[in-house]
Amino acid sequence: MSDPTRMTAAALADALASGDLSSEQVTRAHLDRIEGVDETIGAYLHVSGDSALAEARAVDERRAKGEDLHRLAGVPIAVKDVMTTTGIPTTAGSRMLEGWVPPYDATVVGKLKAAGLPILGKTNMDEFAMGSSTERSAFGLTRNPWDLDRIPGGSGGGSSAVVASWQAPFATGTDTGGSIRQPAALTGSVGVKPTYGAMSRYGLIAMASSLDQAGPCARTVLDTALLHEVMAGHDPLDSTSIDAPVPDVVGAARRADVAGMKVGIVKELTGEGFAPQVQARFDEAVQHLVDAGAEVVEVSCPNFVYALGAYYLIMPSEASSNLARFDAMRYGLRVAPEGVDAPSAEQVMAASRDAGFGDEVKRRIILGTYALSSGYYDAYYGSAQKVRRLIADDFATAFEVADVLVSPTAPTTAFRFGEKTDDPMAMYRGDIATIPANLAGIPGMSLPSGLAEDGLPAGFQVLAPAMADDRLYTVGAALEQRLVSAWGGHLLEQAPELATTKGA
Repeated sequence: MSDPTRMTAAALADALASGDLSSEQVTRAHLDRIEGVDETIGAYLHVSGDSALAEARAVDERRAKGEDLHRLAGVPIAVKDVMTTTGIPTTAGSRMLEGWVPPYDATVVGKLKAAGLPILGKTNMDEFAMGSSTERSAFGLTRNPWDLDRIPGGSGGGSSAVVASWQAPFATGTDTGGSIRQPAALTGSVGVKPTYGAMSRYGLIAMASSLDQAGPCARTVLDTALLHEVMAGHDPLDSTSIDAPVPDVVGAARRADVAGMKVGIVKELTGEGFAPQVQARFDEAVQHLVDAGAEVVEVSCPNFVYALGAYYLIMPSEASSNLARFDAMRYGLRVAPEGVDAPSAEQVMAASRDAGFGDEVKRRIILGTYALSSGYYDAYYGSAQKVRRLIADDFATAFEVADVLVSPTAPTTAFRFGEKTDDPMAMYRGDIATIPANLAGIPGMSLPSGLAEDGLPAGFQVLAPAMADDRLYTVGAALEQRLVSAWGGHLLEQAPELATTKGA
């Protein structure tokens, strides 16, 4: 039997069902791997080994009794630290929530537990999901398993890194402007942002409520589909949750047939501004789709040039509103101001927010508060919402001539730590290809398209109309099959071996 940490989630599920492996064996193997390499990677903020093993043993006992189990029962998973978890600390990467242990589960976490997936731990992230590099966590950075001097992407760099470094077969993420897809592209893994409202936001610590969306991270398209199926579905606790059947994403991933499909290349998301080697891997991937029987057309979405500006008004505006609750009175850290004998509530709030929020969070709160202030609301937030409508109209027009749209996921491969920390606009431009999907609420996927000249992964993005998430999996799986055949195996198998520091 292969090393369980090197197996896909689908293969692990088959091995568990056949009795070739027990969930306890699989879970323990991943915990050993975490102990061996995570001191180097820094992808986990908290490891819940005892509870994961207890859940694994419970699944094994139920299987031994012949109970009818979910097909992923016993396959362990990692959870992004922005999702509340009963009995396991949840910080959203911020000192503001350090030490908080939620009394309830996010709905998606409850679904994982109901399916019998042992939770290995919580993954690192940029503070309150604000960042594109996982350098902005209050608890230390996460390293890219392909090159330890480079970022793994953000804000979900921890979830992508645990998948890419064989510390979990799959993980949950959230995507507000690309926080699942961009880290997937930079680590050679697969990440999916579902249709807005397709997965519950109840129990997710909100950044921008009209943009945030939970989704799956994994090493293969089929594994993301299997996890998508578990996480999706209507939730009456979330007023934005869609009450409609979940598309057959697993069937679509297994079908993997693009013959006759029309694939639209978004003119504004290719060419200038994208690194030549990223563009080259994208062009090769498109040719694979053509070889598989797809028809390629070029589409234009002229209002995409305004997407970055609109996003960075809408997102901080909503973030400033959502984070106002962390005032040291109702939620979060409470710090007394120094040198003040009888501080007022305002002084305690100011001292607590100064100590609890990092620089990027403060920057976005100030920007958002300004955009929402009296006299500026219509000029900034209102105008950005009008641009959002135009971008949705661009997508609608493009989907009249194409079944799916494609582009590189990110303009470059992973950059070095510190390279863009003093230039927020350069950091923000890393999300230029992913943000339009969040503004329009449509689903998107990133999967590996190959290695650039620097030996780092590049990503291929697929976009589909709202509630047509299954198309992502059809196209992604068809492309993955051809690329894996061309590479002689999955791209992650080409990643450098990590030295183990202890344990495994």
